[in-house]
Amino acid sequence: MKTSAEDPYHAGARHWQDRFDSRRLADRLAERLSRPELSADDRVFIARQSMFFLASADAAGQPDVSYKGGAPGFVQALDARTLAFPSYDGNGMFRSLGNLLQNERVGLLFIDFEQPRRLRVLGRAAAPDDNNDELLPCWPGAQVVVRVAVDLVFPNCPRYIHRMQPLEVSPYVPVEGVATPEPAWKSFDSFCDVLPRKPVP
Repeated sequence: MKTSAEDPYHAGARHWQDRFDSRRLADRLAERLSRPELSADDRVFIARQSMFFLASADAAGQPDVSYKGGAPGFVQALDARTLAFPSYDGNGMFRSLGNLLQNERVGLLFIDFEQPRRLRVLGRAAAPDDNNDELLPCWPGAQVVVRVAVDLVFPNCPRYIHRMQPLEVSPYVPVEGVATPEPAWKSFDSFCDVLPRKPVP
């Protein structure tokens, strides 16, 4: 939200604020609600979540967004300025992790659909591929750990969040000591011959 010490918004945001006479409101929101680190309440809120949306972009600025899910608490607030979460086996395209190698800037959007609330976190992310992250064993089945250095945190008005209740945690979320089922698409003729080779134990 903050783009400089002088002005928390860029010219594009200011254009629309002036068009709809919300500049004063936008400035007040930035002044009162945005913060450079996670509050204790933010950390409790994040620890309860079982999903979030991750926005990333490549070197040219082409944006992408990805749903990330896990067991409640799979995103860990290591401290007020650092988040960490696992990257599990997916479709093999590695769009998000690939973007992080070219552009560290990310946005995370956490939404509680039961008690409508949402929280945005902007920061810089890295996912070393050397498998030496000390947190890797914390998430069974994780391929790598993504760490996010928090730059800005701010809540959003929840009025348009539809109230929904979760039915169950996905059975594909890895659990220690439990065999993770393979998704059906991996057995399709279109893909089964090009699946990654499984590591030898």
